[in-house]
Order: sequence, then C-alpha cells, then structure tokens
Amino acid sequence: MISSNDLRPGITVELDGMVWQCVEFQHVKPGKGAAFVRAKLKNLQTGSVVERKFNAGIKLQNAQVERKPMQYLYEADGSYCFMDTETYEQIMLNKDQLGDKINFLKEEMECTVMFFNGSIIGVDIPNSVELKVVETEPGIRGDTATGGSKPAKMETGYIVSVPLFINEGEMLRIDTRTGAYIERVK
Repeated sequence: MISSNDLRPGITVELDGMVWQCVEFQHVKPGKGAAFVRAKLKNLQTGSVVERKFNAGIKLQNAQVERKPMQYLYEADGSYCFMDTETYEQIMLNKDQLGDKINFLKEEMECTVMFFNGSIIGVDIPNSVELKVVETEPGIRGDTATGGSKPAKMETGYIVSVPLFINEGEMLRIDTRTGAYIERVK
C-alpha cells in the first residue's frame, strides 16, 4: 500500500482490478477545504489515460509489475514472437496486446515486456526507431525551402509524413510515441 501523497510519474497502482501507471501528478492545497492529489493515470492494459482526484493521505494498492527485457524475433500469421534474452524462452503476442506498436517493430529489436500476476499487460518499445523508406514520391530539386511534406511508406508498412527532400532507401528516425518523423539518419 502506498499513500496518495507518494504518487510520482512511473509508479504503478491497482484500481478497480486494473493496473494504472502515474503519468503526471499535482498536489493541490485549496484555500478552503482539504488537500487532494490530482493525477493523470495511464491504463497499462488498454492504454487509455484518465485524470483522477484522490484525497491527500488515502492508501492505494501498489501494483507489482514485472518488467523483462525481451527481443522481438518475427511475425507469423498475426502473432508476434518475443524471446527472453536471459532464458531464451519464447512467447507469442497478438495485435491486440501490442496495439499501434506493431508499426515500429523491427526484427532483433530490444523491448521490455510487462507482466502483472503472471499475464502480459503490455510492451514498451524504445522512444525512437530507425526505419528505411521503401516507397515515396521522388524529391524534386528546389522544393526543400517550402516546408511541404509527403507520405512515405516505411519498411514495417507504417506511413509517415516526411519533408519533400526524403527519397526511397533513406534511413529515418521515427518517434514511436507520436509516430512522427524526427530526422534523417546518416
């Protein structure tokens, strides 16, 4: 059990049978009335984010989330294979368990798989990945100053908006949290 006053970003708690991770918190001491804690919580099973208010000092159930480093191996028939880097044990995850993270998975990528009470509740991938452009319109000379953009299909099948000067075969760094283009990789 932890106190609501101890909430910090990254702390996991169990509420209503679900596992939530604190994203933001704020201690509020109004001029009139009791103090409370306003927290933004992310559901680790569904990915939804909610804002909750807790009275100062109430007890919350601490969720023991186990994190294991794993390596993504391959995709077969809609199932994604991950291998424990210590025991070499392999597990298969489906699209529902991975969500939009499948757009950024590359073979041999290091990930962190999260377990709660023995079941998988999510996968953490790096904040940015380097992907190769496999299909885009050719860049036109002189179009670099206008600041326009065009769609580009990456090696994983993900389509991202990139500047006009990007060509096929180039490696790009993509932000996995927002899905946006960051920069070209040399």
